[in-house]
Amino acid sequence: MAESKEEVDVLVQRVVKDISSAFKRHPNIDEIGLIQCPEARYNRSPIVLVENKLGVESWCVKFLLPYVHNKLLLYRQRKHWLDREALVDITCTLLLLNPDFTTAWNVRKELLQCGALNPERDLYLSKLALTKFPKSPETWIHRRWVLQHILHQFSAMAHKTQQQVEAEHPDADRTQFLSSHLDRLIHQEMKVCSDAACRYPSNYNAWSHRIWVLQHMAKGNIKVFHDELSSVHPWVSMHVSDHSGFHYRQFLLKELITELSQSPSSDSASTIFCSSQHQSDTVPSSGPQANGELSLADTESGDRLTTVLQLFYQETELCSDLIQSFPGHETLWSHRRHVYYLWHHWKLDQDPCSDGRENELKPLGTNDPGGSQGRNVDRHKHASVPMEVDRVSLPDHDSKRLRRGILLPNLLTIRNEHIFVNSVLNSCCNPEQKNFALAYKKWLDTVISAQS
Repeated sequence: MAESKEEVDVLVQRVVKDISSAFKRHPNIDEIGLIQCPEARYNRSPIVLVENKLGVESWCVKFLLPYVHNKLLLYRQRKHWLDREALVDITCTLLLLNPDFTTAWNVRKELLQCGALNPERDLYLSKLALTKFPKSPETWIHRRWVLQHILHQFSAMAHKTQQQVEAEHPDADRTQFLSSHLDRLIHQEMKVCSDAACRYPSNYNAWSHRIWVLQHMAKGNIKVFHDELSSVHPWVSMHVSDHSGFHYRQFLLKELITELSQSPSSDSASTIFCSSQHQSDTVPSSGPQANGELSLADTESGDRLTTVLQLFYQETELCSDLIQSFPGHETLWSHRRHVYYLWHHWKLDQDPCSDGRENELKPLGTNDPGGSQGRNVDRHKHASVPMEVDRVSLPDHDSKRLRRGILLPNLLTIRNEHIFVNSVLNSCCNPEQKNFALAYKKWLDTVISAQS
Protein backbone atom coordinates (compact mmCIF):
# COMPACT_ATOMS: atom_id res chain seq x y z
CA MET A 1 0.00 0.00 0.00
CA ALA A 2 1.19 3.51 -0.77
CA GLU A 3 2.85 5.28 2.14
CA SER A 4 4.70 8.39 0.90
CA LYS A 5 2.91 11.58 -0.08
CA GLU A 6 3.93 11.18 -3.72
CA GLU A 7 2.59 7.64 -3.86
CA VAL A 8 -0.67 8.73 -2.22
CA ASP A 9 -1.10 11.55 -4.72
CA VAL A 10 -0.58 9.18 -7.62
CA LEU A 11 -3.04 6.70 -6.10
CA VAL A 12 -5.85 9.17 -5.48
CA GLN A 13 -5.40 10.84 -8.86
CA ARG A 14 -5.87 7.46 -10.46
CA VAL A 15 -8.97 6.75 -8.35
CA VAL A 16 -10.51 10.13 -9.26
CA LYS A 17 -9.82 9.38 -12.92
CA ASP A 18 -11.34 5.89 -12.57
CA ILE A 19 -14.54 7.34 -11.05
CA SER A 20 -14.82 9.88 -13.85
CA SER A 21 -14.22 7.19 -16.48
CA ALA A 22 -16.83 4.93 -14.89
CA PHE A 23 -19.51 7.61 -15.29
CA LYS A 24 -18.49 8.25 -18.88
CA ARG A 25 -18.54 4.58 -19.84
CA HIS A 26 -21.68 3.77 -17.85
CA PRO A 27 -24.07 6.76 -17.78
CA ASN A 28 -26.84 4.66 -16.20
CA ILE A 29 -25.23 4.11 -12.78
CA ASP A 30 -28.10 4.21 -10.30
CA GLU A 31 -26.50 3.46 -6.91
CA ILE A 32 -23.26 3.97 -5.03
CA GLY A 33 -21.85 2.29 -1.96
CA LEU A 34 -18.79 1.28 0.03
CA ILE A 35 -17.24 -2.16 -0.26
CA GLN A 36 -15.83 -3.22 3.10
CA CYS A 37 -12.22 -3.99 2.32
CA PRO A 38 -9.72 -2.89 5.02
CA GLU A 39 -6.65 -3.49 2.85
CA ALA A 40 -5.77 -3.47 -0.84
CA ARG A 41 -5.34 -7.16 -1.62
CA TYR A 42 -4.78 -6.88 -5.34
CA ASN A 43 -2.99 -4.44 -7.60
CA ARG A 44 -6.19 -3.16 -9.18
CA SER A 45 -8.50 -0.16 -9.06
CA PRO A 46 -10.62 0.15 -5.91
CA ILE A 47 -13.57 1.23 -8.08
CA VAL A 48 -15.93 -1.67 -8.78
CA LEU A 49 -18.88 -1.47 -11.18
CA VAL A 50 -21.44 -4.29 -11.31
CA GLU A 51 -24.85 -3.99 -12.99
CA ASN A 52 -24.98 -0.18 -12.80
CA LYS A 53 -23.92 -0.24 -9.13
CA LEU A 54 -20.74 1.69 -8.34
CA GLY A 55 -18.72 0.54 -5.34
CA VAL A 56 -15.61 2.03 -3.73
CA GLU A 57 -13.36 -0.21 -1.65
CA SER A 58 -13.20 1.23 1.84
CA TRP A 59 -9.41 1.07 2.20
CA CYS A 60 -8.88 3.94 -0.25
CA VAL A 61 -11.35 6.35 1.34
CA LYS A 62 -8.88 7.43 4.05
CA PHE A 63 -6.54 8.58 1.27
CA LEU A 64 -9.08 9.77 -1.25
CA LEU A 65 -11.31 11.96 0.89
CA PRO A 66 -8.59 14.15 2.49
CA TYR A 67 -6.94 14.60 -0.90
CA VAL A 68 -9.98 15.90 -2.78
CA HIS A 69 -11.06 17.91 0.28
CA ASN A 70 -7.73 19.73 0.49
CA LYS A 71 -7.57 20.28 -3.27
CA LEU A 72 -10.95 21.99 -3.24
CA LEU A 73 -10.15 24.15 -0.22
CA LEU A 74 -6.88 25.30 -1.82
CA TYR A 75 -8.83 26.21 -4.93
CA ARG A 76 -11.35 28.23 -2.94
CA GLN A 77 -8.52 30.01 -1.15
CA ARG A 78 -6.99 30.80 -4.57
CA LYS A 79 -3.83 28.91 -3.65
CA HIS A 80 -4.25 26.26 -6.31
CA TRP A 81 -5.63 26.43 -9.83
CA LEU A 82 -8.01 23.81 -11.22
CA ASP A 83 -9.63 23.87 -14.63
CA ARG A 84 -13.36 23.30 -14.99
CA GLU A 85 -13.07 19.63 -15.88
CA ALA A 86 -10.87 18.96 -12.88
CA LEU A 87 -13.30 20.85 -10.65
CA VAL A 88 -16.19 18.74 -11.90
CA ASP A 89 -14.30 15.49 -11.26
CA ILE A 90 -13.01 16.48 -7.80
CA THR A 91 -16.36 17.80 -6.56
CA CYS A 92 -18.09 14.71 -7.92
CA THR A 93 -15.72 12.39 -6.04
CA LEU A 94 -15.91 14.46 -2.87
CA LEU A 95 -19.71 14.64 -2.83
CA LEU A 96 -20.13 10.92 -3.44
CA LEU A 97 -18.08 10.35 -0.28
CA ASN A 98 -19.30 13.33 1.78
CA PRO A 99 -22.41 15.00 0.33
CA ASP A 100 -22.79 17.38 3.29
CA PHE A 101 -19.69 19.37 2.26
CA THR A 102 -21.39 22.65 1.34
CA THR A 103 -18.35 24.19 -0.37
CA ALA A 104 -18.35 21.48 -3.03
CA TRP A 105 -22.01 22.09 -3.84
CA ASN A 106 -21.35 25.84 -4.01
CA VAL A 107 -18.53 25.28 -6.51
CA ARG A 108 -20.90 23.26 -8.67
CA LYS A 109 -23.46 26.06 -8.42
CA GLU A 110 -20.88 28.44 -9.86
CA LEU A 111 -20.05 25.99 -12.63
CA LEU A 112 -23.73 25.62 -13.41
CA GLN A 113 -24.33 29.37 -13.52
CA CYS A 114 -21.46 29.94 -15.94
CA GLY A 115 -22.72 27.19 -18.23
CA ALA A 116 -19.90 24.73 -17.57
CA LEU A 117 -22.25 22.19 -16.00
CA ASN A 118 -25.61 20.82 -17.09
CA PRO A 119 -28.36 21.09 -14.43
CA GLU A 120 -29.50 17.57 -15.29
CA ARG A 121 -26.02 16.30 -14.46
CA ASP A 122 -26.18 17.85 -11.00
CA LEU A 123 -29.61 16.34 -10.39
CA TYR A 124 -28.14 12.99 -11.36
CA LEU A 125 -25.17 13.41 -9.00
CA SER A 126 -27.38 14.37 -6.06
CA LYS A 127 -29.65 11.43 -6.82
CA LEU A 128 -26.65 9.07 -6.59
CA ALA A 129 -25.46 10.69 -3.36
CA LEU A 130 -28.90 10.12 -1.85
CA THR A 131 -28.66 6.39 -2.53
CA LYS A 132 -25.83 6.24 0.03
CA PHE A 133 -26.83 9.21 2.22
CA PRO A 134 -30.62 9.47 1.85
CA LYS A 135 -31.03 12.06 4.62
CA SER A 136 -28.21 14.41 3.58
CA PRO A 137 -29.68 17.91 4.14
CA GLU A 138 -27.12 19.70 1.93
CA THR A 139 -27.95 17.39 -0.96
CA TRP A 140 -31.67 18.13 -0.70
CA ILE A 141 -30.96 21.85 -0.44
CA HIS A 142 -28.77 21.79 -3.54
CA ARG A 143 -31.34 19.76 -5.41
CA ARG A 144 -33.97 22.42 -4.72
CA TRP A 145 -31.55 25.11 -5.89
CA VAL A 146 -31.00 23.29 -9.19
CA LEU A 147 -34.75 22.85 -9.66
CA GLN A 148 -35.26 26.57 -9.07
CA HIS A 149 -32.58 27.28 -11.68
CA ILE A 150 -34.42 25.06 -14.16
CA LEU A 151 -37.75 26.72 -13.34
CA HIS A 152 -36.22 30.14 -14.04
CA GLN A 153 -35.10 28.83 -17.42
CA PHE A 154 -38.61 27.53 -18.07
CA SER A 155 -40.05 30.88 -17.10
CA ALA A 156 -37.78 32.70 -19.55
CA MET A 157 -38.69 30.28 -22.34
CA ALA A 158 -42.40 30.56 -21.54
CA HIS A 159 -42.16 34.37 -21.65
CA LYS A 160 -40.51 34.17 -25.06
CA THR A 161 -43.25 31.83 -26.26
CA GLN A 162 -45.90 34.23 -24.98
CA GLN A 163 -44.30 37.03 -26.95
CA GLN A 164 -44.42 34.86 -30.05
CA VAL A 165 -48.11 34.19 -29.46
CA GLU A 166 -48.80 37.91 -29.19
CA ALA A 167 -46.86 38.40 -32.41
CA GLU A 168 -48.97 35.64 -34.03
CA HIS A 169 -45.99 33.32 -34.35
CA PRO A 170 -46.70 30.66 -31.75
CA ASP A 171 -44.17 27.90 -31.12
CA ALA A 172 -46.31 24.87 -30.28
CA ASP A 173 -43.31 22.54 -30.13
CA ARG A 174 -41.60 24.65 -27.50
CA THR A 175 -44.75 24.81 -25.39
CA GLN A 176 -45.16 21.05 -25.61
CA PHE A 177 -41.50 20.57 -24.69
CA LEU A 178 -41.80 22.74 -21.59
CA SER A 179 -44.91 20.90 -20.45
CA SER A 180 -43.46 17.42 -20.99
CA HIS A 181 -40.14 18.40 -19.39
CA LEU A 182 -41.90 19.73 -16.30
CA ASP A 183 -43.98 16.57 -16.02
CA ARG A 184 -40.83 14.48 -16.30
CA LEU A 185 -39.10 16.51 -13.59
CA ILE A 186 -42.02 16.08 -11.21
CA HIS A 187 -42.11 12.36 -11.92
CA GLN A 188 -38.35 12.14 -11.31
CA GLU A 189 -38.50 14.04 -8.02
CA MET A 190 -41.32 11.89 -6.70
CA LYS A 191 -39.26 8.79 -7.52
CA VAL A 192 -36.13 10.16 -5.82
CA CYS A 193 -38.10 11.12 -2.70
CA SER A 194 -39.82 7.75 -2.54
CA ASP A 195 -36.53 5.85 -2.83
CA ALA A 196 -34.91 8.00 -0.13
CA ALA A 197 -37.89 7.50 2.19
CA CYS A 198 -37.59 3.74 1.77
CA ARG A 199 -33.87 3.79 2.50
CA TYR A 200 -34.09 5.83 5.72
CA PRO A 201 -37.02 5.70 8.19
CA SER A 202 -38.69 8.98 9.17
CA ASN A 203 -36.79 10.77 6.43
CA TYR A 204 -38.34 14.19 6.93
CA ASN A 205 -35.82 15.78 4.56
CA ALA A 206 -37.13 13.64 1.70
CA TRP A 207 -40.80 14.25 2.53
CA SER A 208 -40.22 17.97 2.99
CA HIS A 209 -38.56 18.08 -0.42
CA ARG A 210 -41.56 16.26 -1.89
CA ILE A 211 -43.85 18.92 -0.43
CA TRP A 212 -41.60 21.67 -1.81
CA VAL A 213 -41.74 20.18 -5.30
CA LEU A 214 -45.55 20.19 -5.30
CA GLN A 215 -45.71 23.72 -3.93
CA HIS A 216 -43.34 25.13 -6.56
CA MET A 217 -43.83 22.88 -9.58
CA ALA A 218 -47.46 21.72 -9.36
CA LYS A 219 -49.21 24.51 -7.47
CA GLY A 220 -52.95 24.41 -8.15
CA ASN A 221 -52.73 21.18 -10.16
CA ILE A 222 -55.46 19.20 -8.42
CA LYS A 223 -54.87 16.09 -10.47
CA VAL A 224 -51.20 15.85 -9.44
CA PHE A 225 -52.12 16.29 -5.77
CA HIS A 226 -54.84 13.65 -6.00
CA ASP A 227 -52.50 11.26 -7.80
CA GLU A 228 -49.95 11.76 -5.05
CA LEU A 229 -52.56 11.06 -2.38
CA SER A 230 -53.27 7.73 -4.01
CA SER A 231 -49.65 6.89 -4.84
CA VAL A 232 -48.49 7.06 -1.20
CA HIS A 233 -51.39 4.87 -0.04
CA PRO A 234 -49.35 1.62 -0.27
CA TRP A 235 -46.32 3.26 1.34
CA VAL A 236 -48.10 4.44 4.48
CA SER A 237 -49.84 1.08 4.71
CA MET A 238 -46.43 -0.58 5.00
CA HIS A 239 -44.86 2.08 7.26
CA VAL A 240 -47.50 2.58 9.93
CA SER A 241 -45.05 4.01 12.49
CA ASP A 242 -43.50 6.57 10.15
CA HIS A 243 -45.24 9.87 10.84
CA SER A 244 -43.49 11.61 7.94
CA GLY A 245 -45.56 9.78 5.34
CA PHE A 246 -48.81 10.56 7.13
CA HIS A 247 -47.78 14.19 7.51
CA TYR A 248 -47.38 14.26 3.72
CA ARG A 249 -50.91 12.89 3.31
CA GLN A 250 -52.18 15.59 5.68
CA PHE A 251 -50.51 18.22 3.51
CA LEU A 252 -52.08 16.77 0.35
CA LEU A 253 -55.52 16.52 1.91
CA LYS A 254 -55.36 20.08 3.19
CA GLU A 255 -54.21 21.45 -0.18
CA LEU A 256 -56.88 19.53 -2.09
CA ILE A 257 -59.67 20.77 0.15
CA THR A 258 -58.41 24.34 -0.05
CA GLU A 259 -58.16 24.21 -3.85
CA LEU A 260 -61.61 22.64 -4.18
CA SER A 261 -63.08 25.24 -1.84
CA GLN A 262 -61.70 27.99 -4.05
CA SER A 263 -62.51 26.34 -7.38
CA PRO A 264 -64.94 28.48 -9.44
CA SER A 265 -66.48 25.55 -11.28
CA SER A 266 -68.17 22.59 -9.67
CA ASP A 267 -67.64 20.45 -12.75
CA SER A 268 -63.92 21.18 -13.01
CA ALA A 269 -63.12 19.40 -9.76
CA SER A 270 -64.74 16.15 -10.75
CA THR A 271 -63.30 16.37 -14.25
CA ILE A 272 -59.77 16.71 -12.92
CA PHE A 273 -60.39 13.88 -10.50
CA CYS A 274 -60.73 11.22 -13.20
CA SER A 275 -58.33 8.95 -11.38
CA SER A 276 -55.30 7.07 -12.53
CA GLN A 277 -53.57 3.76 -11.99
CA HIS A 278 -51.06 4.64 -9.28
CA GLN A 279 -47.67 3.30 -8.43
CA SER A 280 -46.14 3.97 -5.02
CA ASP A 281 -43.38 6.25 -6.22
CA THR A 282 -44.55 7.95 -9.42
CA VAL A 283 -46.79 10.66 -10.76
CA PRO A 284 -49.01 8.35 -12.84
CA SER A 285 -50.81 8.66 -16.13
CA SER A 286 -54.47 8.08 -16.86
CA GLY A 287 -55.99 4.72 -16.04
CA PRO A 288 -58.35 2.94 -13.64
CA GLN A 289 -58.32 3.78 -9.95
CA ALA A 290 -56.33 1.66 -7.50
CA ASN A 291 -55.51 1.26 -3.80
CA GLY A 292 -59.10 1.56 -2.66
CA GLU A 293 -59.37 5.24 -3.63
CA LEU A 294 -62.81 6.30 -4.79
CA SER A 295 -63.06 7.61 -8.35
CA LEU A 296 -65.05 10.60 -9.58
CA ALA A 297 -64.99 9.76 -13.24
CA ASP A 298 -68.60 10.79 -13.86
CA THR A 299 -68.27 14.52 -14.50
CA GLU A 300 -72.03 15.06 -14.52
CA SER A 301 -72.65 13.54 -11.10
CA GLY A 302 -69.64 14.73 -9.12
CA ASP A 303 -69.28 18.24 -7.71
CA ARG A 304 -67.01 19.82 -5.15
CA LEU A 305 -69.10 18.82 -2.16
CA THR A 306 -69.08 15.18 -3.22
CA THR A 307 -65.35 15.35 -3.89
CA VAL A 308 -64.50 16.75 -0.47
CA LEU A 309 -66.76 14.26 1.29
CA GLN A 310 -65.16 11.37 -0.56
CA LEU A 311 -61.66 12.60 0.30
CA PHE A 312 -62.52 12.70 4.01
CA TYR A 313 -64.30 9.36 3.86
CA GLN A 314 -61.38 7.65 2.08
CA GLU A 315 -58.86 8.97 4.58
CA THR A 316 -60.96 7.94 7.58
CA GLU A 317 -61.45 4.47 6.12
CA LEU A 318 -57.69 4.19 5.64
CA CYS A 319 -57.16 5.16 9.29
CA SER A 320 -59.75 2.66 10.48
CA ASP A 321 -58.28 -0.21 8.48
CA LEU A 322 -54.72 0.48 9.62
CA ILE A 323 -55.66 1.02 13.28
CA GLN A 324 -57.50 -2.29 13.39
CA SER A 325 -54.83 -4.16 11.42
CA PHE A 326 -51.83 -2.74 13.28
CA PRO A 327 -52.80 -2.01 16.90
CA GLY A 328 -50.63 0.08 19.18
CA HIS A 329 -49.23 2.66 16.72
CA GLU A 330 -49.62 6.23 17.91
CA THR A 331 -48.94 7.62 14.42
CA LEU A 332 -52.23 6.19 13.15
CA TRP A 333 -54.26 7.76 15.93
CA SER A 334 -52.51 11.10 15.47
CA HIS A 335 -53.34 11.00 11.78
CA ARG A 336 -56.99 10.20 12.48
CA ARG A 337 -57.13 13.11 14.90
CA HIS A 338 -55.74 15.46 12.26
CA VAL A 339 -58.19 14.24 9.62
CA TYR A 340 -61.18 14.70 11.90
CA TYR A 341 -59.94 18.12 13.00
CA LEU A 342 -59.63 19.14 9.34
CA TRP A 343 -63.11 17.80 8.63
CA HIS A 344 -64.58 19.59 11.64
CA HIS A 345 -63.25 23.00 10.61
CA TRP A 346 -64.13 22.50 6.97
CA LYS A 347 -67.66 21.81 8.12
CA LEU A 348 -67.65 24.95 10.29
CA ASP A 349 -66.64 26.93 7.22
CA GLN A 350 -69.96 26.00 5.62
CA ASP A 351 -71.87 28.04 8.26
CA PRO A 352 -74.91 25.75 8.60
CA CYS A 353 -78.19 27.33 9.67
CA SER A 354 -79.66 26.27 12.96
CA ASP A 355 -83.49 26.49 13.08
CA GLY A 356 -84.37 23.60 15.36
CA ARG A 357 -84.09 21.01 12.63
CA GLU A 358 -81.11 19.01 11.47
CA ASN A 359 -78.36 21.31 10.25
CA GLU A 360 -77.83 21.25 6.52
CA LEU A 361 -74.35 21.43 5.11
CA LYS A 362 -74.23 24.00 2.31
CA PRO A 363 -72.47 22.92 -0.87
CA LEU A 364 -69.35 24.89 -1.73
CA GLY A 365 -69.88 27.66 -4.25
CA THR A 366 -73.44 28.60 -3.26
CA ASN A 367 -74.37 32.18 -2.50
CA ASP A 368 -73.49 33.08 1.06
CA PRO A 369 -74.44 36.53 2.34
CA GLY A 370 -72.24 36.03 5.37
CA GLY A 371 -69.13 35.85 3.20
CA SER A 372 -68.15 32.34 4.28
CA GLN A 373 -67.39 31.28 0.72
CA GLY A 374 -64.06 33.06 0.66
CA ARG A 375 -62.76 31.37 3.77
CA ASN A 376 -60.60 28.29 3.52
CA VAL A 377 -59.67 25.39 5.72
CA ASP A 378 -56.70 27.21 7.25
CA ARG A 379 -58.64 29.76 9.23
CA HIS A 380 -57.92 30.10 12.95
CA LYS A 381 -61.11 31.82 14.13
CA HIS A 382 -64.02 29.48 14.65
CA ALA A 383 -67.63 30.27 13.79
CA SER A 384 -69.58 31.73 16.68
CA VAL A 385 -72.82 30.00 15.62
CA PRO A 386 -73.48 26.89 17.77
CA MET A 387 -73.33 23.71 15.74
CA GLU A 388 -74.15 20.12 16.55
CA VAL A 389 -71.45 18.06 14.87
CA ASP A 390 -73.30 14.78 15.21
CA ARG A 391 -76.23 15.72 12.96
CA VAL A 392 -75.60 16.89 9.42
CA SER A 393 -77.70 16.08 6.37
CA LEU A 394 -76.87 16.54 2.73
CA PRO A 395 -78.78 18.98 0.51
CA ASP A 396 -81.80 17.59 -1.27
CA HIS A 397 -80.22 17.90 -4.71
CA ASP A 398 -77.63 15.26 -3.76
CA SER A 399 -80.39 12.64 -3.73
CA LYS A 400 -80.43 12.93 -7.51
CA ARG A 401 -76.91 11.56 -7.60
CA LEU A 402 -78.00 8.64 -5.45
CA ARG A 403 -80.70 7.82 -7.98
CA ARG A 404 -78.03 7.92 -10.69
CA GLY A 405 -75.95 5.40 -8.77
CA ILE A 406 -73.37 7.77 -7.20
CA LEU A 407 -73.30 6.84 -3.53
CA LEU A 408 -72.07 9.52 -1.16
CA PRO A 409 -69.96 8.32 1.79
CA ASN A 410 -71.24 8.28 5.32
CA LEU A 411 -70.59 11.52 7.13
CA LEU A 412 -67.98 11.75 9.85
CA THR A 413 -69.66 12.44 13.16
CA ILE A 414 -68.64 12.37 16.79
CA ARG A 415 -71.21 9.62 17.30
CA ASN A 416 -69.60 7.45 14.65
CA GLU A 417 -66.16 8.18 16.06
CA HIS A 418 -67.31 7.10 19.51
CA ILE A 419 -68.72 3.90 18.02
CA PHE A 420 -65.38 3.20 16.36
CA VAL A 421 -63.40 3.91 19.55
CA ASN A 422 -65.70 1.69 21.61
CA SER A 423 -65.34 -1.14 19.12
CA VAL A 424 -61.56 -0.86 19.39
CA LEU A 425 -61.69 -0.83 23.19
CA ASN A 426 -63.98 -3.87 23.30
CA SER A 427 -62.06 -5.98 20.81
CA CYS A 428 -58.40 -5.16 21.47
CA CYS A 429 -56.17 -6.52 24.21
CA ASN A 430 -53.19 -4.32 23.36
CA PRO A 431 -52.68 -1.91 26.29
CA GLU A 432 -51.06 0.77 24.10
CA GLN A 433 -53.94 0.60 21.66
CA LYS A 434 -56.41 1.12 24.51
CA ASN A 435 -54.45 4.11 25.80
CA PHE A 436 -54.39 5.72 22.34
CA ALA A 437 -58.11 5.05 21.88
CA LEU A 438 -58.98 6.57 25.25
CA ALA A 439 -56.81 9.61 24.51
CA TYR A 440 -58.57 10.08 21.18
CA LYS A 441 -61.97 9.77 22.84
CA LYS A 442 -61.00 12.34 25.44
CA TRP A 443 -59.83 14.67 22.68
CA LEU A 444 -63.18 14.35 20.92
CA ASP A 445 -65.09 15.12 24.12
CA THR A 446 -62.95 18.09 25.17
CA VAL A 447 -61.59 19.83 22.09
CA ILE A 448 -64.14 19.06 19.37
CA SER A 449 -67.23 19.23 21.56
CA ALA A 450 -66.06 22.54 23.05
CA GLN A 451 -65.74 24.04 19.55
CA SER A 452 -69.10 22.77 18.31
